[in-house]
Amino acid sequence: MQVGQRLRILRDERDISMRSLARRSGLSANALSMIERGLTSPSVSTLTKLAGALEVPITAFFRVEPSREQIVFRKGVDRTSETFPAGAMETLGGNAFAGRMEAFLLTLECGVSSGPHGLLHTGNELVFCLEGRVMYEIDTQVFLMDAGDSLIFNAKLNHRWRNVGDIPARIMVTVSAFEEGERPAEYHLASMKAVAGVPGVVATSAAPSAKKN
Repeated sequence: MQVGQRLRILRDERDISMRSLARRSGLSANALSMIERGLTSPSVSTLTKLAGALEVPITAFFRVEPSREQIVFRKGVDRTSETFPAGAMETLGGNAFAGRMEAFLLTLECGVSSGPHGLLHTGNELVFCLEGRVMYEIDTQVFLMDAGDSLIFNAKLNHRWRNVGDIPARIMVTVSAFEEGERPAEYHLASMKAVAGVPGVVATSAAPSAKKN
């Protein structure tokens, strides 16, 4: 799939107009239109700005899929992970699995959120709280999760999270039945990088305070 097509799909999924994306990315609406119509090829710098504005990894625009396996076994010491000031993400083998399922662990520092815009991707998402207290906001509904609580929802609904406890929180996230070529874990990772202020990713502010259901 061409980069322009992916840009249009990502923009439509997030209900972001071309003008709004132009403001967020610092690019002109005309330049974005030319990219979407395949009339120009964006530079790495331009793609970095667009990825930051859309809060997705730059790989969301094009992928080279690694070889995948029918059975994936990982010892705890062999898990791949990325650590940021905001927390950490550990993969549970879903990045190597041939089926449409991903699983990963998120460690969230106190007060850390996924930002004001939320996450959007295809598939169904299961969240299991291992430690601490996490607020999940899905569209207009708010759920306060303590250790042992679980939450399942359609991941096409706008969703975001925030550690509202006084200790670091850990959650296990499993996403299944997403569309071919999509990698939901990368979207969550992009949010972690945005919160941490990683260069090339737009930093986001905290989500609103949790409300009681």
